[in-house]
Amino acid sequence: MIKKFIIQKSPFIVPTTDGKLIEEHFGNASTNDANLSLAHMVAPAGWNEPFQTPEFDEYTYIIKGKKQFIIDGETVILKAGQSIKINKNTRVQYANPFTEPCEYIAVCLPAFDFAKVHREEE
Repeated sequence: MIKKFIIQKSPFIVPTTDGKLIEEHFGNASTNDANLSLAHMVAPAGWNEPFQTPEFDEYTYIIKGKKQFIIDGETVILKAGQSIKINKNTRVQYANPFTEPCEYIAVCLPAFDFAKVHREEE
């Protein structure tokens, strides 16, 4: 019998060196599912990542705080209650240059994969 649902009680905590909390509830690391990843994240004040051009669509929903996106040279700032979809193969930088942490949910289709994120050297 195929189980009809999965309740995630212990997401995979992705090890980071930049103070960002990544709790992957579904995806490659947590459930061995390459089709979709869903993660709860908290980016500390002053955090940023290198530019990247992922091979997956990424949806972000801001729960608390603000998050900055530089998308093909255009700066977009989202605040709590707002969301965005960034299409695959789009050059983007994610950052929280603000004074408060940013809590958000990220969904990637297909699932996040370090081999397919294509981060640039800093």
